[in-house]
Amino acid sequence: GCEAKQELANQVNGIAVGYLAEAAKRVDATLVHISTDYVFDGEKKTPYVEEDQTNPQSVYGSSKLLGEQAILASGLEKFFIIRTSWLYGPGGNNFVETILRLAGEREELKIVADQIGTPTYTADLADAIFCLLAASASPQPPASSLYGLYHFANEGSCSWYEFACAIVEEAQKRNLPLKVQRIYPIATEDYPLPAKRPANSVFEKQKYKAATGADIPGW
Repeated sequence: GCEAKQELANQVNGIAVGYLAEAAKRVDATLVHISTDYVFDGEKKTPYVEEDQTNPQSVYGSSKLLGEQAILASGLEKFFIIRTSWLYGPGGNNFVETILRLAGEREELKIVADQIGTPTYTADLADAIFCLLAASASPQPPASSLYGLYHFANEGSCSWYEFACAIVEEAQKRNLPLKVQRIYPIATEDYPLPAKRPANSVFEKQKYKAATGADIPGW
């Protein structure tokens, strides 16, 4: 949707976030903003840290980076920008729901195998947000030193193909009605989409761990 409506994407994901930051500053609120792996180009061969150079390759990624920049330009001190990736969970469209639907309809699936990232369960992301908020409310260490930009995803990594295989395997264990017999790995160029996906979306999460002391569940 962002690729087809660039101006609207920039307004919603970019400019509007600046308004939220200004409002939070006025009422002394803490702003939590969810950002994305799409702010990177995916060319790095190791996990991305918060300080890595951004280089979005899509309108979506560019609009989300505008939102990050709007917060930083606002002068707001109490904020968390949390970049995450490959979200799935109850209550909305996501890769897990799509694979379960297709596996119930088709005998063969072809899934991209050359994009690597970390599936992130939305409940684990929510827990991480509350852990950061709790840490920032604690007198030790000084809360002001904990605000800022964080990467969060579940632990480990896989390709979309490996993720699909794991989803089908779990569904089989639960005796869900499946039709699928074979899953084939394919290249990104064999499955073109409007927004270019980063080839590597894996995050380094040491900053989050140091701030909260919390364990991160595996994907």
